[in-house]
Amino acid sequence: MLACKTTSCERKTLNLAIRRTTHARKKVESKIDVYASIPGMRDAPQQISNLPCLCANFRRTARALTQLYEEALRPLGLRGTQFTILQALQLAGDVSQGRLSDILAIDSTTLTRTLAIMSRRGWIARRRGEDGREWRLSLSPAGRKEFGRVSPSWERVQERLRAQLGDQRWKELFQLNNELTGFLKGEM
Repeated sequence: MLACKTTSCERKTLNLAIRRTTHARKKVESKIDVYASIPGMRDAPQQISNLPCLCANFRRTARALTQLYEEALRPLGLRGTQFTILQALQLAGDVSQGRLSDILAIDSTTLTRTLAIMSRRGWIARRRGEDGREWRLSLSPAGRKEFGRVSPSWERVQERLRAQLGDQRWKELFQLNNELTGFLKGEM
């Protein structure tokens, strides 16, 4: 019988490899959880727990969706929050920071922090409003280019989810989400 002698360095390397394998396995498991987190998904690998709180259910779904989109955008060096702002500005055009905050239902501090990062990257065009107190925001040429560069990855995720849900459920989810957000924001 041969004795296996390992050095301290070899043990550390082996332990690191085991941790990386475990981490990779957890990442795969988290991908599976994303699909199971959307009610009614065909071929969902597991059933999820029914939470009695509407907020908890929406937050869980939001986290699962965020993971899915972040996974698609991460290789491009973009966060989901940044893509959302790029997309909102692409759709809205020139808007005040307050209006953008309302459109996204995002608090001013979080929006300001994300806009600062995006401005440093040259994606946001800022100018003073007519009264000089507000900032008007729009996509800069670099922002439009960035939006165009990352949109195909976002579209692939959209198409995949739409195919899983089917057109009717897809439309119903959008409608329900918009109705609920409008109600909660006092716009209904």
